[in-house]
Amino acid sequence: MTKLFKEKYKKIFIIAVLVFSISIISTGCSSKKEVKEISVNKIVEEIKNESDISSLKERNNEKLEKLYDINSDEIEEFALYTASSNLKADELLILKVKDEKDLPNIEDKINKRIENQSDSFKDYLPDEYYLMEKHVLKTNNNYILFAVSKDVDKIENAFDSILK
Repeated sequence: MTKLFKEKYKKIFIIAVLVFSISIISTGCSSKKEVKEISVNKIVEEIKNESDISSLKERNNEKLEKLYDINSDEIEEFALYTASSNLKADELLILKVKDEKDLPNIEDKINKRIENQSDSFKDYLPDEYYLMEKHVLKTNNNYILFAVSKDVDKIENAFDSILK
């Protein structure tokens, strides 16, 4: 009777371990971080509510490619605003990247722009250089924010709050 008793509980134990393992595995698979799908236009609207970017000029694909060497095939949508004069550093770029694996490459391109702009302003326009130095470049899932502005903190907070 003890042998039969041991075999019965051994089977129950194995089944319990299997059920537990399957539940752990399925929980691990389902706990992936949920990515919010928000349009870039909605992010821009939130930023406009927090900061005045009316002095900036909205730009198109050609300007994005010229300034950042970012091909429109790499991104799902974008918003680019720059100062209307080359004497101002103010800039706002929001990208929704198609594939998160492209983020490092695109960030490198943005960093190259930052370096070029900083070099341009460093000796000639110290106030604009200061703005460049306190820029924000950050990612949130497949979104990228690059901002140069006196209101950079407000812009960053708006970006963060809408993508929470």
